[in-house]
Amino acid sequence: MSYFPLVSTQWLAEHLDAPDVVVVNAWMPPVTSPDMKPVYGGEHLPGAVFFDVNAICDKSNPLPHMLPAPHVFSSAMRKLGIGDGQTIVVYDDFGFYSAPRVWWTFRAFGVERVYVLDGGLPKWKAEGHRLSDETPRRSESHFTARLDNSAVADLDDIRRALSDGSRQVVDARSAERFSGAASEPRAGLRSGHMPGALNLPFPRLIAEDGTFRTGDDLKAAYVAAGVDLDKPITTTCGSGVTAAILTLGLTALGVRDLALYDGSWSEWGGRDDTEVATGA
Repeated sequence: MSYFPLVSTQWLAEHLDAPDVVVVNAWMPPVTSPDMKPVYGGEHLPGAVFFDVNAICDKSNPLPHMLPAPHVFSSAMRKLGIGDGQTIVVYDDFGFYSAPRVWWTFRAFGVERVYVLDGGLPKWKAEGHRLSDETPRRSESHFTARLDNSAVADLDDIRRALSDGSRQVVDARSAERFSGAASEPRAGLRSGHMPGALNLPFPRLIAEDGTFRTGDDLKAAYVAAGVDLDKPITTTCGSGVTAAILTLGLTALGVRDLALYDGSWSEWGGRDDTEVATGA
């Protein structure tokens, strides 16, 4: 059976109490509202554990929330009570923001049965499903993390892809940030984009009802941005978070040769030895 990376609120409501299902509340404040607090302490899906993207990361790296080492990730997951062989469903407070990043992180570390809740907390609440304010007590479980290096692109990979055209680089930032018309929300970064990159702002993958687009509707968004779904693709954004939304959509369409540029514009736009283009 082919892998589809999203599950519906109906499916999760029916499987919420299954012993092999663990729900993860992904959290990262928007870069434009860094002081925003999570709603987890007041309300979350029953049994959900809290995954702070800014805490479970490589803290030795000056770039924001870079992937941690496998042993660091394994330790963090064990403490959350997440173990091998479980079915993991990730959601976030906004619908689609940090949940795809956490989904991609699990995938990069070799987890196969991990999914994103379609519509996230907003859809779950709108449908009147159960909520809780209790922090679950989960026993520590053995968690194995094996990093798939092909899933993660670094600066040299991006330079090579842009130079020889071996991979398409698709940027999830807004059209205004991509063109350089809008300044970057992070201090010290130049405005614009990588020469040769394509632009597909991630909100274009979300339907009006807050769920993820599907089928031909989803495919059309990529095609309109100039993306060839039959060729290798590397996604990027401001700091490697919303790029995962593009990766999620590509995975839903069955694209397999995918990578995500973890440093993204926080790295590229902050260096003085990288070329920056402006305009559409």
